Amino acid sequence: MIEVLMSKIHRATVTEADLNYVGSITISKEMTDKAGIFEYQKVTVANVNSGNRFDTYVIVTEEPGVICLNGATARLCCVGDLLIIMAYETIDKKNAKDHKPVVVHVDAENQVLSECR
Repeated sequence: MIEVLMSKIHRATVTEADLNYVGSITISKEMTDKAGIFEYQKVTVANVNSGNRFDTYVIVTEEPGVICLNGATARLCCVGDLLIIMAYETIDKKNAKDHKPVVVHVDAENQVLSECR
């Protein structure tokens, strides 16, 4: 078995940071649906602006375009920062050669531009 990138949301813009919420990253449903990311799934977040990288879990919101860092993660990003949000899966090594992750590209307002595999 090997852990591989399942999907990523590429260059999403942080819209909110809520230090007083109990942990996680809130992501709009459109983005999670396109990326195949589930609520409460563990993700790795890379901040393009600062270089910060951290793991957290996802909370899904129906509100379009939302990327909100909650709790301690709110200290690792600023509103306006660009993020790469990555989810992983474990697959059999024999399938790794043919594996292709889903990549969701969004615009500056976090509206999905494209998804590709």
